[in-house]
Amino acid sequence: MSVFDSINNIFFYFVMVVYMFYNPTDSGAVQLKTDNLDMTLASNELVFINFYAEWCRFSNLLQPIFDEAADKVKQDFPEAGKVVMGKVDCDQESSVASRFHISKYPTLKIIRNGQPTKREYRGARTVEAFAEFVKKQLEDPIKEFHSLKDLEQLDSTKRIIVGYFDRRDQPEYNTFRRAAMNLKEECQFHAGFGDAVAQMHPPGTAIVVFRPDVALSDENDELFKGSLSNIDELSVWAQQKCVPLVREITFENAEELTEEGLPFLILFHSPDDVQSIKDYKTIVETQLIGEKQNINFLTADGKKFAHPLHHLGKSSSDLPLIAIDSFRHMYLFPRFKDMYTPGKLKSFLNDLYSGKLHREFHYGPESDDSDASNDVVSKTAPPPESAFQKLAPSNKRYTLLRDEL
Repeated sequence: MSVFDSINNIFFYFVMVVYMFYNPTDSGAVQLKTDNLDMTLASNELVFINFYAEWCRFSNLLQPIFDEAADKVKQDFPEAGKVVMGKVDCDQESSVASRFHISKYPTLKIIRNGQPTKREYRGARTVEAFAEFVKKQLEDPIKEFHSLKDLEQLDSTKRIIVGYFDRRDQPEYNTFRRAAMNLKEECQFHAGFGDAVAQMHPPGTAIVVFRPDVALSDENDELFKGSLSNIDELSVWAQQKCVPLVREITFENAEELTEEGLPFLILFHSPDDVQSIKDYKTIVETQLIGEKQNINFLTADGKKFAHPLHHLGKSSSDLPLIAIDSFRHMYLFPRFKDMYTPGKLKSFLNDLYSGKLHREFHYGPESDDSDASNDVVSKTAPPPESAFQKLAPSNKRYTLLRDEL
């Protein structure tokens, strides 16, 4: 072989390697576009999408990691229709980006059974973390019980959907399972079959029942009265039951809650103080339900969230207490026991809306204020800065939209 031929062969192999590296035929995340997106979403139980922009530095850092994770997921779950990891170039597919309300890059969204989940992926951005996340997402969300006594052992602090079926292979159970997949982070789902639950439903007729967190609320069990052959109908009902008016804030969901953009009205409580939680929920649900478009009603473990208490000049020994976090400042409800006086919490919220809380922190009680309880509010010190604003999406995790640069 001549030197010229050797050089030609080396050049040929170099070109092939470069081509395969930049144009993989069957590796990495699936490139999703307008013409293949809907089919992909409809034909897979789980679709995990990386929305990116080529000009975004963080997108470029994430892309090889996400592609490698996609290859691992393909190996772990090779069956068709189970899971796809996809990616969308938001500059090229602007209509897709708008459809999914993408505002920062990269954004990682989960689509289950064709429906976007409420929560984005906010975990570690490593191959191992992505693969483990997908594995957990595909775990069966339904726990089977084998006797009615098993139901007595369920956690009374959790909201639960229970299904009673003749068989696993009946269509109604498939609908139930799909709804459970979509709401697995919001509720616990349990199901019983055959003789174990025969006395709980008429033969041949499946039923589904919501069981509230009775240790923390005064709600009652409720039977689903719609069609168990209609996934949309069951999902809407289950969503309403699984996501209560008053929610618990945790470090896992705080970022999601801040993104909703509503101020927080928070009950800080001791971990074992279920009565205060129950009373707070009852008062909110009976007196403040009309404010749900204006504010997020939350409970928080005062031991875990000691930092916001410190901002308020309080500690765990002062629990329970109630405060507003406006994402600018925190405002303390003067006396917790005033929560039980009708109209007091509503007045506290109105004072936030009108700006009165902010003015009083700077200038003292206003002249027309006859409520002596406001004397406990400092007349000179400025209000503490928001503690929960710092739990909003990190500016180190995403870049801004190009138009905002």
